[in-house]
This record gives sequence, structure tokens and C-alpha cells, in this order.
Amino acid sequence: MQDGFERLWTPHRMAYIEGAKPTEDAGDGCPFCSAPQRTDADGLIVARGATCYVVMNLFPYNPGHLLICPYRHVPRYVDLTDEETSEFTALTKTAVRALEETSAPMGFNIGMNQGRVAGAGVAAHLHQHVVPRWGGDANFLPIIGQTKALPLLLEDVRARLATAWLRASAR
Repeated sequence: MQDGFERLWTPHRMAYIEGAKPTEDAGDGCPFCSAPQRTDADGLIVARGATCYVVMNLFPYNPGHLLICPYRHVPRYVDLTDEETSEFTALTKTAVRALEETSAPMGFNIGMNQGRVAGAGVAAHLHQHVVPRWGGDANFLPIIGQTKALPLLLEDVRARLATAWLRASAR
């Protein structure tokens, strides 16, 4: 029987909705320590540097929501070495350029939440969010339905960004 409603299926969000949180122990228990041990496609890694890497957010606010992470398991920005800080910044700049090329956002939210009380989902391993934004990208779904409509799969966005990364890093 038709009820007049359209359905937006987002089963990957159930882990987040139900409150499943990754552990924060260094190594296999930390999602930011384990991702680089996988292939780029399996780990949703867009780019790798010498001290830091770029990965897709498993619970994105918008398509293309990236995380810049040091390989080293450190909780705070001030814990980075000078070399890590430099690459962390360079990867953030390249992320913006790659996102501009692949999806033409109208703006960005760039930042990090340090500590559980500041909203960090994984407080023990530093990561910076790069979230592309478009006019009208926020609507009632997240507030009323606890659902975010994402028009592209993470794997497809990762593939587009990985392709654009080389061009963006050359600028």
C-alpha cells in the first residue's frame, strides 16, 4: 500500500544513531591508527603523507567531509612535532583545493574538537575536520528525523577526491 512518503535509506548511520563509539586505544582499537594499515580504498584514505594522512569521515556532515590525521596517536594539536604540524596544514590546504575541484562548495567548516567535552568523537587521536558547505545544505532532516541525506557514497567521493588530489597538491 502506498502511503505517499518517499524513503531515504541510510543504514550506515545506525552505528552512529545507536551510540556505537570506537575505542580510543592506540593500535587496532583506534580507527585513526587502524585506517592507514588498510588499502586506501578499504580505509577510505584519500591521500597519505610522511607524517599525516587524509581520510573520509565515516559519519559525514556533508559529502566530501574529510579528516586530516597524524599517523601518531596523539590527542592534542600542541602534541604535534613541527614536521607533523607543517604537513597537517599542507594537507588541509590541499583538501580544500581538491574539494573545490570535485564539488565546488560555497564555503568550508575547518576545525578540530579537542577533548570529549569539546565534542571530539575520538578524543585520544587528533583529527581535523574539513567540511564542504553549500547554500541550503542544512535542512530539517538532521533535526527532526536524525537523518542526513548524502547524495554520494563514501567510496565514490573518496575516488573522486583521490583523483583530484594530485592536481590540487601541485598548486
